[in-house]
Amino acid sequence: MATRLKDIAEDLGLSVITVSKVLRNHPDIADNTRRRVLKRMQELNYQPNTAARSLVTGRTMTLGLVVPDLLHPFFAVIANAITTEIRKHGYSLLIASSDEEPELEVQEIRQMLARRVDVILVASAQWSLESFRQIEEQKVPYVLLDRRLSGLEANYIGVDDEAVGVLATEHLIEQGCRFVAHIRGPEVSTALGRLEGYRRTLASYNLTPLPGHIVTLGASGDHRGEGGGYQAAQRLLAVQPRPDGIFCFNDPSALGAMRAILDAGLRIPEDIAVIGCGNLPSSDFLRVPLSSVDQGSESIGKQAAELALQLAQTKLPLPPRAELMLPRLVVRASSRR
Repeated sequence: MATRLKDIAEDLGLSVITVSKVLRNHPDIADNTRRRVLKRMQELNYQPNTAARSLVTGRTMTLGLVVPDLLHPFFAVIANAITTEIRKHGYSLLIASSDEEPELEVQEIRQMLARRVDVILVASAQWSLESFRQIEEQKVPYVLLDRRLSGLEANYIGVDDEAVGVLATEHLIEQGCRFVAHIRGPEVSTALGRLEGYRRTLASYNLTPLPGHIVTLGASGDHRGEGGGYQAAQRLLAVQPRPDGIFCFNDPSALGAMRAILDAGLRIPEDIAVIGCGNLPSSDFLRVPLSSVDQGSESIGKQAAELALQLAQTKLPLPPRAELMLPRLVVRASSRR
């Protein structure tokens, strides 16, 4: 038979309540008692009955995360940071990818609700607010990550995307670029904010985007962005005057753009300077190391985890909270002239 909490309590001459408090990391348990209980649990290979515990506490000790693309390092870093943080508090994480498909995201959110997760974290690919209204109806707390939704007053953790656009565009101008183009993302808040920062910075230098100098990646910004970046850069190379600097929505699209530039026999950054966003771990090891704007993905994950834990552990409704990370410019060979 499986070891029960009661068996450990009787074995150590303690109450079931005391052993239960050790399991919940309650602060009023003496260190010596905590060590004894944990040692005996390990010796007996005790596995807590999470289903039974959830019936008593009303919590499953599980959080749900839905992201548009698990292959994109940005979301992978966020997922890892969330897992690392919540594990310290006895929580686990269910992860699903929507593959940038709104309908698939709706299904994944319903699955999370069916599994009775304590909090749902979503980097949304949706236009509609219907799924989030359903979450609210079931009184499950949720946190938006990276992307905001217009008309939805909700908890949000992300980066200041207008500041991303300002940092990247200003850097290219300061490097001597006068025809700065932008490969923008789809109609999500991240892309719209970076586009606004790009436009605002050009205006502050008495510059304007020239016809054809703003190209959209299409429906997929984070998902498989390299191919979209390659095609977008090919379109920019055919425009006159040709851009001498390109600010890309994210690093995958910047990688595709750099390949298109090099395939055309042009030099980076001498002919065209390039900057992305995301600061991928591989950026330093590219043929031409990529300049990028660091979004603080690890900090986003940690802040999201802390907020989710707070929402999971309180019985009172909390007012929506928004946290914006400040971006950081990382200059490498692709833009340094």
